[in-house]
Amino acid sequence: MVFGRGRRAKKDEEAATGETLESAAADNADESADGTAEGKELHATGPFDDSEIENRDGYVDLGALLIAPCEGLQLRLEVEEATQRVVAVTMDLNGSSLQLQAFAAPKSEGLWDEIREQIGQSVGSQGGQVEEIHGGFGTELVAKLPAGAADGSRGYRVARFIGVDGPRWFLRGVFGGDAALDRDAAARLEELFRQIVVIRGDSPMPPRDLLQLRLPKDATGTAPQGAPEFQQPERGPEITQIG
Repeated sequence: MVFGRGRRAKKDEEAATGETLESAAADNADESADGTAEGKELHATGPFDDSEIENRDGYVDLGALLIAPCEGLQLRLEVEEATQRVVAVTMDLNGSSLQLQAFAAPKSEGLWDEIREQIGQSVGSQGGQVEEIHGGFGTELVAKLPAGAADGSRGYRVARFIGVDGPRWFLRGVFGGDAALDRDAAARLEELFRQIVVIRGDSPMPPRDLLQLRLPKDATGTAPQGAPEFQQPERGPEITQIG
C-alpha cells in the first residue's frame, strides 16, 4: 500500500451550523445504552464505530479513521493550504478513487438527508446535474459537473456520493473515476469503505465539524516492508464541501 499526501486549495466549508458546544456536550451526557445498541445494529455491515471493534491492530491509523490495508491501495491525504491541516483522505485503487471525510454529528438525528440536498444545490449552482439513486449504502447521489476535456471540448466530471450516519458521527464518501458509474469497478472500494472504523472521541464538537485526521505515526520514508510509503504532494479531488 502506497501513501501519498495531497493538497487542497479551497478552504473547507464544513463549519458549525448554529449548534453549540454546549448542545454537543448534552448529546454526550444523554447517550444511552439503547442508543449504542441501535448504532451497532445499524452498522452491522460497516462502516463501524470504534466501540464495535476489539482492537486497532492491522489498521492504518489516520486519527479519526482506521483503514484496512489492501494490495495496490494508495492513500492520499489532502491538506488545506491555509491551515496545513489534513481535511480528507482519498483511496486510489485500480483507476478509481474514494474520498473520505468524517464529521461530528448530533446524537438525535442524522446529517445525510440534509447534506444531499445541499450538495444538489451546490452542483446546480455550478451548472451541473444530480440524481438520487438507491445503492448498497441507501440513498446515494450521482453528480455531473461541467468540465473541459483535453481536446478543448466540454463534457462532465461524474462523482457518486454516499453517506453513513453513525453514533455522533457522519462519514461521507465520494467515488471518482470508473467507480463513479460502474458498480463492478466500485466493488472493491465499497468493500474497503465497509471496513472503515470511525473514531469520534468523547470531546464535545459542533455538528459538521471535521473529525481530526493525521499522518500515521509510523509513516516514514524508511518504513518496513508492507508499511505505507510517501509520495510527493498531489492535488486532491475538488468536490469536497458538504454544503
